Amino acid sequence: MPPVHDAAQRGFSAEASTYTSGRPDYPAALEGWLRGTLGIVPALPVLDLGAGTGKFTRLLAGLQANVTAVEPVAAMRDELSLGLPKVPVLDGTAQGIPLGDQTVQVVTCAQAFHWFATAAALAEIHRVLAPGGRLGLVWNVRDESVDWVAAITAILTPYEGDAPRFHTGLWRQAFDGHYFSEPRVATFEHTHEGSPEDVILGRCLSVSFIAALPQAEKNAVAAQLRELVATHPALRGRETVAFPYQTQAYGFVKQPHG
Repeated sequence: MPPVHDAAQRGFSAEASTYTSGRPDYPAALEGWLRGTLGIVPALPVLDLGAGTGKFTRLLAGLQANVTAVEPVAAMRDELSLGLPKVPVLDGTAQGIPLGDQTVQVVTCAQAFHWFATAAALAEIHRVLAPGGRLGLVWNVRDESVDWVAAITAILTPYEGDAPRFHTGLWRQAFDGHYFSEPRVATFEHTHEGSPEDVILGRCLSVSFIAALPQAEKNAVAAQLRELVATHPALRGRETVAFPYQTQAYGFVKQPHG
C-alpha cells in the first residue's frame, strides 16, 4: 500500500480528537448538491474516501446512502467508528481501495483529495465506480477576504513545508479528461460558529502540518493564535465567533474509457 504523506500520518494521528471538535461541518445547502449533482438517494452505494473522523461520512449517512468509509490513519478510523458505529470503515488509500470493481455509484472526498491527487488515484477511483458513476470533491475553504482570517493564514503558512494543500491548485493537474469529465462546480457560503478555542484554536491545531510539529513549535503557534483572539477588535472578548468559509464542491462523471 502506498505510504501516507508524513504530515498526514503524524499530524492526523496526533490530533484526531481535535480534528473532530475543531473542524467545521458542512452547509445544509450541500445536501441538495449531493442529491442533484451526485445523484445520492437512499441505499445508493457510496464510498467516502479519505474519510478522516467521519464529518462528511455523517452527512452521507444522513441522506440514508449505503456508505463505506476508507481511511488510512488508524486514529482517524477509531474516531469515525466511535461516532458512526454502523458505518463500515476500512483501512486503505486512494491508490489501494479495498473494494471490488464497479461496486459503488458515488465516491466522495472531502478535505482530502489534495493528499492523493495523482493519475494512479483517479484510475483506482475509476475502477471501483460503476458505469456513469460520479466523483465528488468538497473543501471548506477559509474566507480570507475577512482580515482576521487572513491573519490566521499568515500565522500558519510558514509551517506549510511540502504538505499538499488545496489552495495551490496543484490537485487539478491530475484531471486530464481521461478518467473523468470536466467538473460541475458549486460554491456555498458557510460559517463555523462556536468558542474561539474550538473554531480558531482547535481548527488550526488540527491542520496536518501544524499537528505534526514538535510540541514547542505547536505551543508557539497556539500562542500567536491566542494573541490574535485577545487583541483583534472582531474577536476580543467574544465568547462565540463565526468563522467564515466558502464550501467548494466539484462534481465529475466517470468516463467510459480508462
